[in-house]
Amino acid sequence: MAAIPAAPQSASPTRDKEDKRLLKAASWSMLPGWQHESLLPAWNTFIQSCRSLERRPSWQDVCTQATTIRRSSEQAVRNFLENHFAPYQVINPDGTTTGLATGYYEPLLKGSRKYSSRFRYPIYSTPDNLLAVELKDALPDANQVALRGRLQGRKIIPYYTRAEIENNRSLLKGKELLWVEDEVELFFLQIQGSGRVVLENGETVKIGYADHNGYPYRSIGKILIDRGELPAWQVSMQSIKQWGRQNPAKLKSLLQQNARYIFFRELPADLAGPIGALGVPLTAGRSLAIDPESVPLGAPVYLSTTWPNTAQPLNRLMVAQDTGSAIKGGVRADFFWGHSPEAQAQAGKMKQQAQMWVLLPKQYRE
Repeated sequence: MAAIPAAPQSASPTRDKEDKRLLKAASWSMLPGWQHESLLPAWNTFIQSCRSLERRPSWQDVCTQATTIRRSSEQAVRNFLENHFAPYQVINPDGTTTGLATGYYEPLLKGSRKYSSRFRYPIYSTPDNLLAVELKDALPDANQVALRGRLQGRKIIPYYTRAEIENNRSLLKGKELLWVEDEVELFFLQIQGSGRVVLENGETVKIGYADHNGYPYRSIGKILIDRGELPAWQVSMQSIKQWGRQNPAKLKSLLQQNARYIFFRELPADLAGPIGALGVPLTAGRSLAIDPESVPLGAPVYLSTTWPNTAQPLNRLMVAQDTGSAIKGGVRADFFWGHSPEAQAQAGKMKQQAQMWVLLPKQYRE
């Protein structure tokens, strides 16, 4: 999903306060497969999280002590987690404990730094006239509202929609970061929020989320279901792409039903992975996108789900390092698979039931 940065909200781990966070105290024995899970990959990912978390009082001590743990010792990591953290099961507002786990990936597109008849779809950087409206100081309850707009005289009006941007290239002329050859791949790049573009000379350019135009995300998969174009059980990224190839005359209109538009920035070539909402590189198979109103951003999360399109258990310790415009609610997660063709295939078909436990420092206060 698009990596839309959002500040985590304050909460007591066991109470449902204004930020809607619902966490119920649990025991380690409740985590399916906990004793058999290899913790080292997620531990190394959590150490990356500490680069951001160590500035927060609730995390300072555990992050400082975590750096002293021998990263090659499975037992040392397990002992540290069980001694310094407590598990809390994530529950939904209606009291249920089961939700949805989807997947996302880092797309690989073919592109150029110059327009041509082959590379004719622009990836835009943030427009100069895009305004970010911050109201949290005046309206405390508005700190999760991501307002974007533009000036018209003395008024701030909504920014251009996807349709307006795509149908009038002059609106953002000069802000083209790169050009790519496939409009559907560009659309899914915006949903994923980061990607890699291979240029004609073989150079790979890494790009990441910079900003958005202020409109809510609308699922084109759901639109196809509502129209009777695809059955619900069949909808996936792959089936949507196939529908687009079979219905080229309808494709543009469908994509523009999602008014949300994402702007990008070029990232350093040596980054290990795309930058998530926490501000650290994501780790394939260990980074998770969550709703920060339900799960504290940066915390370890134990995910219990199944492998895409199977009933095979997938129980794994992960780290909440990202957010997404479609990732809303209690038990709701987006699994980052990486950037390989296999990652794309797994992400595109992942739509599994899941349960989640967040691990918080025993002295957690936020």
